[in-house]
Amino acid sequence: MTERIPITPQTRVAALLDAYPELEEVLIRQAPSFRNLRNPILRRTVARVATLEKAARVGGIPVQDLVVTLRRAAGLHVDDVRAEVAGCGPGPFEAPGAVARPPWVDEAKVRRRIDADRVLAVGGVPLERVEKDLEAVAPGEIVCLETGFRPDPLLEHLRGAGHRAWVHEAAPGRFRTFVERRPG
Repeated sequence: MTERIPITPQTRVAALLDAYPELEEVLIRQAPSFRNLRNPILRRTVARVATLEKAARVGGIPVQDLVVTLRRAAGLHVDDVRAEVAGCGPGPFEAPGAVARPPWVDEAKVRRRIDADRVLAVGGVPLERVEKDLEAVAPGEIVCLETGFRPDPLLEHLRGAGHRAWVHEAAPGRFRTFVERRPG
């Protein structure tokens, strides 16, 4: 058995599930988008980099609630959670619609559209599909990803690779992410 680790907002999802495999169903029950953790490829990729704080944002639930629920299920203390989450702000992608549509987001520049829920349903990884589609479009052109969850870890990865990315909630629980291929 893997060594038990503390459950905090900074705990990586994969590390949590390695240390507490019995918490998988507890975690999945917290938000519909967490059922994607059953996808073994996502489990090996996104779950390795996503913290509980990011997972809470993706799931649209308060990080404090998520940490308390997981700690209780693991039989750990919950007294100091409020202090631990005090530094966990909403982050740059938390509030849908909080960031105005940037001028580079232009529907006429969208060359590829991806339904992430369909990709996940067949065992695929949306990030791999987005990266492949970005290679197929010209610099300055856009790939649009539609999801039933906020894809914050994906956004972080794409921005780190030099692409521009913007997400908005197009309808309740439906998000559209525009990714512009980086120049040259």
